[in-house]
Parts: sequence; C-alpha cells; structure tokens
Amino acid sequence: MIFEGRFADKVMIVTGAAQGIGEGVATRAAAEGASLVLVDRAEFVKDVAETIVAAGGKAVSVSCDLETYEGAALAAKTAIEAFGRIDILVNNVGGAIRMRPFAAFEPDQIDAEIRRSLMPTLYCCHAVLPQMLEQGGGTIVNVSSNATRGIRRVPYSAAKGGVNGLTMSIAMEYGEQGIRCVATAPGGTSAPPRKVPRNAEGDNAQEQAWMAEAVEQVTSSTFMKRYGTLDKQIAPILFLASDEAGYMTGSIMPVAGGDLG
Repeated sequence: MIFEGRFADKVMIVTGAAQGIGEGVATRAAAEGASLVLVDRAEFVKDVAETIVAAGGKAVSVSCDLETYEGAALAAKTAIEAFGRIDILVNNVGGAIRMRPFAAFEPDQIDAEIRRSLMPTLYCCHAVLPQMLEQGGGTIVNVSSNATRGIRRVPYSAAKGGVNGLTMSIAMEYGEQGIRCVATAPGGTSAPPRKVPRNAEGDNAQEQAWMAEAVEQVTSSTFMKRYGTLDKQIAPILFLASDEAGYMTGSIMPVAGGDLG
C-alpha cells in the first residue's frame, strides 16, 4: 500500500539500498514523495537510483564502504550536497556472515561480524547528527534484529544488541533537540537470492548444517511458525520514519511473528 505524499519534502538516506529490505524501503519511499540518497558498497545501487528516477522520483546513489567512518561521512555529505538537508536516516546495513557455534568462531570472524552489523549503524548515526542538530530535528530508523537471542550467531547477536543500545541512548540524549531514534527488530524474512553473498568464502557442508539449525530455531521460535516477507518488514520501517510515529522514540519494534528475541 502506497501512502501518497507521506514523505513529500523529506530527504531520506537509505543504507544497504542495493537489494532486499533496503531496496524496498527506498523504492516505496520514493513513491511516497521522498528525495532519496541510496548508499551501498555494491556498485549496482546506482541501478536502483536510476529506476526510481525513471519512474519520476528523486534519487542519487553513492557507492562506499560503511564499515569505515569515511563511508558514513561521504553518505551524509552526498545528501547535503544533493538536497541540502537530512530528514531521515534508515540504517539497513548488516547481516550475519557466518552461522556456527560461538566456540567455533575464529577471532577475526568475530571482529568481522561486529564490523558488519554494528559499525555502519554507529558511524552513520554519528555522521548525520550535526546536520540534524543544525536543522532542528530528524529521524533515525535502525534495522536491528530479534536475533539478539538465537543460536549459531552470537557475534551477530552482540552487534544487534549494540544497535538496540545506541538506539535508546541516542533517543534519550537528543530527544529535546527534536531528533527521534527508533528501530525495528526483524525476524526471519524470505527474500530473493542475494546478488552479493553474505559469506564471500562460501559455506562448507558443516556450515550449511549449522545454518539449517539456525533456520529451524528462528522458525520454531515464532508464534506463526514461518518466515515473514520483505513487504512486512518494509512497512514498519516506513511507519517509524514517518510523522505518524512522531511521538515514538527509543522504541525497538519487533517484527518477527511474535518472537521478541
């Protein structure tokens, strides 16, 4: 369902916008009037922007690595140069790289999970705050996870717990300055095959078995005993980003079929 004009005159940065939830958030927000800055390290993020513009929307893209602060700063700079302000930031970068028992993780693999699923959100929040403070307000929507409780992905769970913590702390620190910070906590979500694999090295047979165990846990933990869809994750993100949620801040909204994580 499209709410025409809901984001008219709003400038929105969407990270992880090349595919999946991020692409869906960007495409729908554009249809609802937002001016979009689409950020991803995958070069094909420009194709998403071009599709939005071809449909009559407003969008620019920037390819950068949000696991570095320089990438986050570039995303904020691009938004200001293109549209003059930043009204909404949707932090969507993240995702478990590997599924395995915690004891089987190598130290560098633990570090990689934290860099992937915590640092882009932390960096981007910091990068947009000066502009939001200057203009007197803004909204940050972080995409966390209900997998702060789960098996075979302890480092990822720790990273998403960090996302929840920074969401609540930013909300408390900047609420009086007109800045809201909220999050969704998605559960298992069906999606098309990724254009870029989560684990570039590929999964061996044992890792595939551990993945299957994690999928079984996610499915059995939900009241509905099934995965959700991309559309069911996109809608809550856009609601939280909108003025309709204007009295919500510091909230972590579970979108996981009843599993609160």
